[in-house]
Amino acid sequence: MDNFALLSALQSGPQTGVALAGRFGVTRAAVWKRIEQLRRAGVQIETMGRRGYGLKQPTVLLDLHRLRTALPAAAEAQLAGLHLAFETASTQEQAMAVAAPPSGIEVWLAEMQTAGQGRRGKRWLSVPLSGIACSLNRRFNLSFAAMSGFSLACAVIIAESLQRQGAQDISVKWPNDIWRRGRKCAGLLIQLRGESQGPCDVTLGFGINVTLDALGGAAIDQPWTSLSEPGGQDWDRNTLLAGLLQDLLAGFACFQERGFAPFAARYHALDGLHGQSVAVEDGARRITGTACGVDDSGALLLETPEGRRRFHSGEVSVRIDHG
Repeated sequence: MDNFALLSALQSGPQTGVALAGRFGVTRAAVWKRIEQLRRAGVQIETMGRRGYGLKQPTVLLDLHRLRTALPAAAEAQLAGLHLAFETASTQEQAMAVAAPPSGIEVWLAEMQTAGQGRRGKRWLSVPLSGIACSLNRRFNLSFAAMSGFSLACAVIIAESLQRQGAQDISVKWPNDIWRRGRKCAGLLIQLRGESQGPCDVTLGFGINVTLDALGGAAIDQPWTSLSEPGGQDWDRNTLLAGLLQDLLAGFACFQERGFAPFAARYHALDGLHGQSVAVEDGARRITGTACGVDDSGALLLETPEGRRRFHSGEVSVRIDHG
């Protein structure tokens, strides 16, 4: 009995401890311990009297077979590797431990991360069954300099994919956060390795809140939201992820051939900061001004009393300036 097996058993409805113990050949105490472990991880499992244990919100588990089946054959053929764990420290850490494949992408997924990585050393919260935690490797035959704007291109690809699959009110917050109605619902982390003149190995990590609720997101330290809402679309994370991987593969090919240029106008259409008063924190400095888009390299343009300033992502933090 592992976490995947136990949660799969609960997908069909409440199960008693006796039934689960018999199904997996373990004791009722072992079932109870596993249930408590999952509850501590954030899975909302209710005790339903004589009916036993039940999921508060039944959710289809991530499944490699379902994911591969949902991908078009041409996209599936570009998967050099596809890995899924219920729990890991960090999918980004797993991906960074190996070189990118010579062609295609290699993908790591987890239902739960205990040390998920975000930008600027922050932790990405990962509650089981509530979102997507994914990292992938891809090799680009480009120099480091030619990868300028890649993070914005990835944000555009993911935002457009979410829109295409039914997400409403999606925008991009420079450099690579995805907003829904002005609140963060997804984030990206990009790390580059290789020689300065290329080729360049890219590890792209992204986390998406799909059905995360107030209880699961209580520890998040900024305004956030999920794709789901009461009475709204039911999200199958396998189908959603298949669409994202398909769109990322196409976007990567486009960036390899043409760089950031094809994504510039698309970014402008999604720009959630344009025209807003923002504060940029660059180390100990705090610069305020009006966001006015990005330049050809993807640098943020900020109109300040001292003139127009340019900022590259790096360790810069950007927030709406509420005065």
